[in-house]
Amino acid sequence: MDRKPTMHDVARLAGVGTMTVSRVLNDSAPVSAEAAERVYRAIEQLGYRPNEMARALRGVKSRSIGMIVPHLYDSFFATIAHEINTVAREHGYSVILATSDEDPDLEFTEAELMLQRRVDGLIVIPAEASRSRLIHAEFDRTHIVTLDRPTQARRFDSVLVENQSGGRQAVEHLIGEHGHRHIVFIALNRQLYTMRARFDGYRRAMIEAGLRPESSFKCATQELTSAAIGDLMRQKDPPTAFFCANNLTTRYALRALLDLGVCVPEEVALIGFDDFELAEILQPTLTVVRQPVYELGRVAAGMLFDRLDRDEFPSDGNKVVLPVELVIRRSCGCRTGVRAAAAD
Repeated sequence: MDRKPTMHDVARLAGVGTMTVSRVLNDSAPVSAEAAERVYRAIEQLGYRPNEMARALRGVKSRSIGMIVPHLYDSFFATIAHEINTVAREHGYSVILATSDEDPDLEFTEAELMLQRRVDGLIVIPAEASRSRLIHAEFDRTHIVTLDRPTQARRFDSVLVENQSGGRQAVEHLIGEHGHRHIVFIALNRQLYTMRARFDGYRRAMIEAGLRPESSFKCATQELTSAAIGDLMRQKDPPTAFFCANNLTTRYALRALLDLGVCVPEEVALIGFDDFELAEILQPTLTVVRQPVYELGRVAAGMLFDRLDRDEFPSDGNKVVLPVELVIRRSCGCRTGVRAAAAD
């Protein structure tokens, strides 16, 4: 090797993560004997020597936190990121922002890079909770708050919303106020916690009303959504209402119905989960289940800075669940002014 070997070179040769190498060198957390032996062999083979100046700075805080979101083209995630950045500035911190593209492996890579930059903590909207790699040993001594979606790690603090009750209230409104009997649930996919939780609220409302639930979990793009809604509307008994699981599917569904020449709400009603700026100026204006998006960001950031102040690593993290509200506009069929009702 012509250049000076790095910690990355050691990790690659030993078949471990860079944080494992760091733990072996600094004796900062337990590492299995087998992994430690591979690291020591790689260090000897490469002739690696740690950067002593960097090690001397180990105890100095970076005054930065990391944030990982699925993507930024969804205004929901972008608004949360902005609010967290605002809170961080109030605490004299900067934010390193990355996207995971809903890929748990990319999320893990970005989180590792942030730790190498010595962030003091992480706020993460997990890509896919059941496959999260943030529960690995590399992150045992990292303060982490999950937002919008939980992971299987009980030690993380988390901030969620009342997804089930919001979905249930939206469907109960379509049934009770407008008499709809054929309501279809539209979602990005089945893997996301929020999609499943909102579907559960929808399903319970339908079953309790004696109605048959029907769903499409293949609406991750405009093309897929247009195809799914086209098939549904060509049925002998087409749906009379749609409940869309987030603002992306709401927009995709509206475009699909517009292209088909289907009038909302005259021919089919629609309620979406998530409010967004254009929802109250589109024609028709959109009835939505509104999440407290600004509060979500502020609460998550507040929980992280509280952990940083206390420097605690509890086995059971705190969980905060924020309320949602049904905002009545025109797309559901109501002709009255806007009113909001908190979900049960």
